[in-house]
Amino acid sequence: MMDWTDRHCRVFHRLLAPQARLYTEMVHAQAVLHGDRERLLGFAVSEQPLALQLGGSEPECLAQAARIGADWGYDEINLNVGCPSDRVQAGRFGACLMREPALVADCVAAMTAAVSVPVSVKCRLGVDDADDYVPFRAFIDSVAQAGCRVFVVHARNAWLKGLSPKENREVPPLRYGWAHRIKRERPDLTIVLNGGLDTLDKVADNLPRVDGVMIGRAAYHTPYVLHQMQQLVFAPGQPLRNREHLLRAFRPHVEQQLAAGVALKYMARHVLGLYNGQPGGRHFRQILSQGFTERAAGWELIEAAIAATTPCDAAA
Repeated sequence: MMDWTDRHCRVFHRLLAPQARLYTEMVHAQAVLHGDRERLLGFAVSEQPLALQLGGSEPECLAQAARIGADWGYDEINLNVGCPSDRVQAGRFGACLMREPALVADCVAAMTAAVSVPVSVKCRLGVDDADDYVPFRAFIDSVAQAGCRVFVVHARNAWLKGLSPKENREVPPLRYGWAHRIKRERPDLTIVLNGGLDTLDKVADNLPRVDGVMIGRAAYHTPYVLHQMQQLVFAPGQPLRNREHLLRAFRPHVEQQLAAGVALKYMARHVLGLYNGQPGGRHFRQILSQGFTERAAGWELIEAAIAATTPCDAAA
């Protein structure tokens, strides 16, 4: 979710899912140490509970970055060893670290020693054509012994060569059963399932077998599904809020940021999918995407986009 789940996206997603735990986009530990921390780490209190997702492979560097994140107020520090992109591999972090469980364990041990907040790991099942469950379990055990109690498992392999990041989210087959099994065999660990969970039925089917689910691109491309999943998990039987009301709740943040000199496009880009599949959804996207690049664009553009949709779409 690099370049996607920035602070504006997270404020919007918090309105959709008040009780979910939100994660930042992945930030390299070196950037935390040497970059613009306000830009990289700044967040609104309303976003919490919030996890800072780090990339890297140097234990001491990750420990320092984790300490900084905890000092900034993050509720959890997450180490990503599941991203398969070429750029990430070139830096020796992300999914290629699944081949180096001892190094991941060293990183986790250094991070857990540096902070009092939980340190979690986001991983895949393995890399390339690995199809044996035992090395996956050994990886989990090794990292757990180093102090990690929470694993977010993207239930696919990561192909390090030959597939794009997009294909890596779609081509390798899902093996939810591996996540279910590791939870049965290691009940003291918190196992959160990720990958392909884009419908309420899939969430409802898998949630009883694990401790939680993580929703990524489905929440971004079709944000209303995040609200539906929030209600399914945390408020079953309670009525859904309609899209118009959810979007208007975003207005105070938008106007505050506009007053601070932030262009509308940096906020409005995160709501483009809110009406996906709904009457007027295409017009909603067109009005926003064609208008939010104007320097003077403000909240009135979002109101014009809302007006292009069918009013009161409450329960869809």
